[in-house]
Amino acid sequence: MFSNAIKLFTLNGFDIKLDPSWALIAALITWSLSQQYFPTVYPDQTIATYVAMAIAAMLCFFASLLLHELAHSIVARRLGMSITGITLFLFGGVAELESEPRSANVEFWVALAGPAMSLSLAFGFWVLSLTTTAVSAAEPLSQVLAYLAMINLVLALFNLVPAFPLDGGRVLRAYLWNKTGDPLKATETAAKSGAVFAYVLMALGVLALFQGAIVAALWQIMIGGFLLIAARSSYQDQLARVVFDKKSVGDIMHRDPVTVGPDMTLAEFVNTIVLRQGLSFVPVVEDDILLGHMDKTILAGIDRENWESTRVGDVFVGLEDSTRVGPEMPAHDLLSAISATNTRKFLVTSDHRLLGVISLSDLARYLTWAAPSQRS
Repeated sequence: MFSNAIKLFTLNGFDIKLDPSWALIAALITWSLSQQYFPTVYPDQTIATYVAMAIAAMLCFFASLLLHELAHSIVARRLGMSITGITLFLFGGVAELESEPRSANVEFWVALAGPAMSLSLAFGFWVLSLTTTAVSAAEPLSQVLAYLAMINLVLALFNLVPAFPLDGGRVLRAYLWNKTGDPLKATETAAKSGAVFAYVLMALGVLALFQGAIVAALWQIMIGGFLLIAARSSYQDQLARVVFDKKSVGDIMHRDPVTVGPDMTLAEFVNTIVLRQGLSFVPVVEDDILLGHMDKTILAGIDRENWESTRVGDVFVGLEDSTRVGPEMPAHDLLSAISATNTRKFLVTSDHRLLGVISLSDLARYLTWAAPSQRS
């Protein structure tokens, strides 16, 4: 999901990573606090004081986000779920789950763990703020603590909105899942609530634009857009899990695929395979022996005037484990492999025998064909 994220350290067995997009929100928060918030609640101080307070508050805020996600991760792991790590990014933080919750009960407790941590932090910062208020020299610290108490309370309440994929939306899904016994229907309903909330956020953002609050407006629109995409994506992921459950590569693959021989010229390959049949990936076979595959992307590195004199056998890609799968592989595992490697087309083989080919397009077509029966 976050291919450019940088690993910072490992905490309690979880890899803590930082996506480059974090720098944008960190800078925006620091600017907003130093130029607007702290000068309003604590006037007549130097710019250096406001900047120092803003940096401290920003860092503690992201530490709070990390603890929020860490709470999710610890509870998830104790309930049998696998978590690869936690990534901080533009819109906050996310715990990277390798699998979905196996029951509504697991979903419920994992979802509540994050807001519970944020509420605990809000209470803790509030108590510390009241304690330091009595010491006049500690006024800057008191203001930072008061801000952290407020922002953690806002974070908890925002996440408890019953709009998937927010924590409150996950609680809603757990309730519906427990009530109906159908995780797909529960996800669909929760995702719809997330979409409604996203549209409301974006509408408020557009309204704020006309009122001149440009930064706040853009931020609301961006968060709304992110939630809308995440809600739809979560439902599609759940739909794919249901559709591909107990399905293997052998059930979906394209059998008896078109093949080419190593003696075919590139000009013939383009004319008969790419243009006439609309194929871009074909196995290379000679005397019923699988040699590898030919992909039209290979043509980009070869001058067109050399296509007549260049054979497929001169440029094809030999057999590689990265482009071969067995017919028994679960379809959902293949989807995960496509996501992890960005390889979209595979030879299906058994003991070096070609059984078929399968691609992301084949999986998408099967999902489109099978999805209506799952929704009914």
